Amino acid sequence: MSEPFGEPVVVGTDGSTGAIRAVEWAADHAYLRRVPLRVVHAVDRLPYDAPRYPIPDSYDRLTPSGWQILGHAERAARERRPGLEVTTELVEGRPGRVLRDQAARAAELVLGSHGAGGFPGMLLGSVGNQVAGHVPVPVVVVRPAPPEAADEIVVGFDCSEASGPALAYAFEEARLRGHRVRIVCAWEPPVPYGPVIAFEPDETRRAAEEYARSELRPWQCGYADVKTELDMVRDHPVAALVEASSRAALLVVGSHGRGAFAAAVLGSVSRAVLSHAHCPVAVVRGAARR
Repeated sequence: MSEPFGEPVVVGTDGSTGAIRAVEWAADHAYLRRVPLRVVHAVDRLPYDAPRYPIPDSYDRLTPSGWQILGHAERAARERRPGLEVTTELVEGRPGRVLRDQAARAAELVLGSHGAGGFPGMLLGSVGNQVAGHVPVPVVVVRPAPPEAADEIVVGFDCSEASGPALAYAFEEARLRGHRVRIVCAWEPPVPYGPVIAFEPDETRRAAEEYARSELRPWQCGYADVKTELDMVRDHPVAALVEASSRAALLVVGSHGRGAFAAAVLGSVSRAVLSHAHCPVAVVRGAARR
């Protein structure tokens, strides 16, 4: 590997199987982006040590197992990508706060889909909710890719400017991996209020697709070397994205949106996608980092 540059990819670990999977994914990702990898474990005394009734030396007792967890994760990363620059960090504090603090000096945060100990509830528990959509860098929640996964990255698109960071992340990932991008634009017929207004579904779909293609054209020109495919799906966005994730190596969603993808992420759509997606999910908020 050539000399790395830029801020590191940060992955949280608690020693669980899901966390090791996340470490391996993060190692691959850091290698592709030519940046270092930092593996972090949080030592949280609060589940065992109430502030009003402290347990003497509780931090000192938890520290050795924390370093063992980090050592195991570091070996897994180095075996996965020999030559990758890997560092470890043991931090005292609540896992959610530790990871949010780490985001200030990271290119990306990576979490396992399930955890125990230092990072409990990675996917839908308190840690995941405190991190995904709440930090300025992309957050990837790793779960096994489906066996039938194609060399494809799926990204949700609602034709708004808020989709820009997610699109940028998806296109950059596709370029690095040599994958294609499948852009999923979900739409549903308008719900009538008051007198029912007749509409032609096919005409509505054609108009929506024409507008979506016009909005995507600059992206396709900017990433001419990346193959793209637009899926106009007449369905709820959760159903459309989850179905598409069953054939994808990675699903990318934005942290905010309008229209079909409103309330993502940490709203109902994102929670459902994180719960039911069949592949790793990247949550991108704000300006995507190159």
